[in-house]
Amino acid sequence: MNYQPSDYLPVLVQLGAALAFIIGTMIATHWLGPKRHSKLKDEVFECGIESVGDARTPISVKYFLVAILFVLFDVEIIFMYPWAVNFMGWVKSSSALAMDMFLEMIVFMGLLLAGFIYVIKKGVLTWEK
Repeated sequence: MNYQPSDYLPVLVQLGAALAFIIGTMIATHWLGPKRHSKLKDEVFECGIESVGDARTPISVKYFLVAILFVLFDVEIIFMYPWAVNFMGWVKSSSALAMDMFLEMIVFMGLLLAGFIYVIKKGVLTWEK
């Protein structure tokens, strides 16, 4: 395939139209919007609640460990879906690659299970001690 610069013209037109719309909308809202300034309106706004106390209160490390573990195991599970879809296609064609894919998933699941057992043995998921 040999692409010419003219092939990209629709993309550039779309990009130009999007930028023109964004810039036009920002200018229109700036010109048409109300311009009422007061001391109260020009103050910094942080959800309307006055801050009380110290913002650096200690938070348990267990919260962060559980959050990180959730993300870690969740991302690993996400990789299983495309594997399963591709695996079913290879099994139907009865390819030798399907056996390799299956063994690789067994190793992956074994490592995942080993990590989960390690986490349980360390007591990361027990909240009360």
